[in-house]
Amino acid sequence: MNDSTPPSIKFKREKGGEDLEMPSYQTPGAAGMDVRAAEDRTLQPSETALIPTGFSMEIPAGFEAQLRPRSGLAAKHGITLLNSPGTIDHDFRGEVQIILTNLGFKPFHVHRGDRIAQMVIARVERAQIEIVAQLSETERGSGGFGHTGRE
Repeated sequence: MNDSTPPSIKFKREKGGEDLEMPSYQTPGAAGMDVRAAEDRTLQPSETALIPTGFSMEIPAGFEAQLRPRSGLAAKHGITLLNSPGTIDHDFRGEVQIILTNLGFKPFHVHRGDRIAQMVIARVERAQIEIVAQLSETERGSGGFGHTGRE
């Protein structure tokens, strides 16, 4: 596969997901595929739950699937994904589940078939690990969180 050829992602319907729409791009310019819930669930404020999707997938080596929140659910209801973006490695073959959390102030009802997340396919590289005694110097050095806002 060269850099201009999009990866081929294989989807398998899991038991209970036979009638659900598989992840799909909603517009020609969409970066992420919408992912749907495979069960009804009510999330109370501050509650987190694993929501099944009704599918498993096969991602080619050199790629990952990133699970991300849907902006409309976040803005309107305070619904987001923990561990975001979540990574699905190319060698995982189990059912995809979404770690959905309600940061809002009202119960949120997830209905079977609702679009609850988006999935972006991304190329990944595996790094070569080298242990050294010293690292090269930079202007930033070891400046940590918020260091550039200090005077």
